[in-house]
Amino acid sequence: MIVNTQAANLGDDTMLMQDFAADLTFKALPEDVLGVLRRSLLDTLGVAAIGSQSEMAQIGTKTAQALFGATATSSARCLFDGKLVSEAGAAMSGAMTIDSVDAHDGTSPCKGHAGSAIFPSIFSLADGRGLTGQDLATYLALAYEISYRAGLTQHDTCTDYHTSGAWTAVGVAAMTARILGCDAVQIHEAAGIGEYHGPRSQMLRCIDFPTMVRDGVGWGAPTGVTAGVLAHNGFTGAPALTCQGPHWVGLGDHWKLVTDTHYKPYPCCRWAHPSIDAAAELMTRHTLSHHDIASVEIKTFHNATRLAGHTPVSADEFAYSIAFPVACMIVRGQVGVSELDISALSNPEILRISTATTLIDDPHLTQISDGKRWAQVSILMRDGKRHEAAPRTPRGDTDLPLSDREISDKYHLFADPILGGETAERIETLCAEFDQLDAGGVQGLLDIILQEPGV
Repeated sequence: MIVNTQAANLGDDTMLMQDFAADLTFKALPEDVLGVLRRSLLDTLGVAAIGSQSEMAQIGTKTAQALFGATATSSARCLFDGKLVSEAGAAMSGAMTIDSVDAHDGTSPCKGHAGSAIFPSIFSLADGRGLTGQDLATYLALAYEISYRAGLTQHDTCTDYHTSGAWTAVGVAAMTARILGCDAVQIHEAAGIGEYHGPRSQMLRCIDFPTMVRDGVGWGAPTGVTAGVLAHNGFTGAPALTCQGPHWVGLGDHWKLVTDTHYKPYPCCRWAHPSIDAAAELMTRHTLSHHDIASVEIKTFHNATRLAGHTPVSADEFAYSIAFPVACMIVRGQVGVSELDISALSNPEILRISTATTLIDDPHLTQISDGKRWAQVSILMRDGKRHEAAPRTPRGDTDLPLSDREISDKYHLFADPILGGETAERIETLCAEFDQLDAGGVQGLLDIILQEPGV
């Protein structure tokens, strides 16, 4: 018998994670849940398209081929590449592809990202399996919800700040086990296996020293897939301690997937976004020219001040920076695809503003940056004038949401140059109705995204 003492202490109405994962049906999904999944699918595929051209993605796929090759019982195609590897290998390759461009959906309360692990995992498992759109929506919803709640629990109970790979391994494990037809007991074991073997990688190490390890989902995704397969084969690993506690109250009723998912207008760490938004606001409101700016001051929360970024020399350092992307917004009026190009890192005007930017650790903003990300920006002019924005949180959170048009425009900005306009439009159409596709329609979408662009 499965015993969950935390659930018992919280009352009989607290649903066990494994029961939620085993019993969830498409009919139980509210429309707002489906709306988030549709937006996240489109947004993630745009990021994956441009990410497929990155060195990080190419290394991830090459390594998946070498170490996680296809077998008679496990084969899948790599996202926007098409090479055949195992299901765990495709999950790893796809997660690294998406994670290579820091523009995918996220959750501020968990300080991380779920979709970058969940989507490549379900793509690898769905390829050739005959799943319908309703199946996809059901499995995605349970994986997101379990990942978010496991992430919140982990942050509350661990002293280290771990990457998203640690807690998405739990959600992906439960999803994989469900897809494979496991019962609640086996799903319970899968979550425990995924939690135990998940990468407890320290996020601040990558923030202090940015490299391709990024947010840990490159190992979180294949760990979750492997955990689900192990549980299906009889391997044990329960309990998952992150699947117990107060964050699991309301499971199946209150959807953190809806309340906590945010979208990024800029391809860099979320912690930089309120500063970028504030700088854009000041430049527009006061009709400023970057030539007339002497310096910039950014007050923000403690961890954000640790972001590298006055003079980044790689895509990884750009992703984990504040000063440089703020300078891009001030000089170019945007932080988009062209700013990801290595040539932007040596732009003298951007570097002048970036090196003249001071990050200030503000105790009050640190205190209130719990579930939200706060920053305040001041621009000092050569003539001595000072323009100051009010403290703010970033666009894209549920209280300052991006419109469907903004999500679409961002998707096409990333996808069109890689996939071509016609293919990108086809994907967007399918994403808008993915939960209503039959098995043939789902496979048709997979056949587009699981091949090399242009093939």
